Amino acid sequence: MPIYEYYCKSCEKKFEMLILGTEKPVCPECNTPEVKRLMSACGFLSRGAGGETVSSSAGASSCGGCASSSCSGCGS
Repeated sequence: MPIYEYYCKSCEKKFEMLILGTEKPVCPECNTPEVKRLMSACGFLSRGAGGETVSSSAGASSCGGCASSSCSGCGS
């Protein structure tokens, strides 16, 4: 099941949520359904022929300043 990142229009919090089937997201902070789905960076590793890491998307993002796997972790 996909985990999506959302922004609450009411309390302005960012959060992630596992969405099952036709479930509609609500903000866990203020319980409003007025949320906007955000574009999330996909984390992956690309390996070369010798098994060395060629690139990784989460660490190579423009933020790159923290150890979090998504920008909602550091608030950027």
